[in-house]
Amino acid sequence: MTKPGTPGLTARVRAIPRMIGAVMRGRYTGLGKSKLAMMGLGVVYILSPIDVIPDFLVLVGVADDFGVFLWLFGSLLGESGRYLDHEREVIQGRLES
Repeated sequence: MTKPGTPGLTARVRAIPRMIGAVMRGRYTGLGKSKLAMMGLGVVYILSPIDVIPDFLVLVGVADDFGVFLWLFGSLLGESGRYLDHEREVIQGRLES
């Protein structure tokens, strides 16, 4: 994300809904539906009041939620960056045709 010419944080975050839609419609195969489902489970886990490690165990209980959040955030930003590259290639392909 810090390399020159790569999409910034805002562009990546804004691309996430488009990426999910493209995956669901089969227009983007760079992200499998199984990984997208795992990301969805990550969101459910973070939002769910039921945890593997209960939150009343303050440091450990919050750490598992934070770990899932970090994985989810990193995965979404990485995948959305690749999706933006894909979009750029598709647009360039259309312009060259």
